[in-house]
Amino acid sequence: MSAHSSPLPAPRGIPSGAGGSKVGDSLPGFALLVTQDRVNDYARAAMDFNPIHIDAEFAAKTQFGRRIAHGMLTLAFVTEMMALAFPDTWHAGGRLKVRFKAPVFPGETVTISGEITSITDSAEGPVAECRVGLKRPDGEEAVTGQAWALLGPRQWR
Repeated sequence: MSAHSSPLPAPRGIPSGAGGSKVGDSLPGFALLVTQDRVNDYARAAMDFNPIHIDAEFAAKTQFGRRIAHGMLTLAFVTEMMALAFPDTWHAGGRLKVRFKAPVFPGETVTISGEITSITDSAEGPVAECRVGLKRPDGEEAVTGQAWALLGPRQWR
């Protein structure tokens, strides 16, 4: 190429994520036992001592009949999955939009899962939109929603 010629524009195409992420890919879900100790630890860390979470006698008189995990604790499990799926980008700008649909009780093993539902281009690079959720042992959805994570620097297939 001579000093007077300019390079060809970069090819445009379907955005592809780091490692070749694609629509339909499952995220690295996992199952986790929610213990009362974990709930108590979260209460101390968050300074959220609402008795519905830590006082068995109080919680027994509520609509739930027993203690429940903090909603934000259950959401932390979803964000853990996103950090595993997108280790280089999640903490630098990942976004969530979720709905809490059912309580999670200490002693339950929950299942956290997700899937890439679309990949779109942005000024920062390709962004994966993901369906995310947390299910109780009986399959009831406790947390559902969407998450968005940058896949990495702009790449083209």
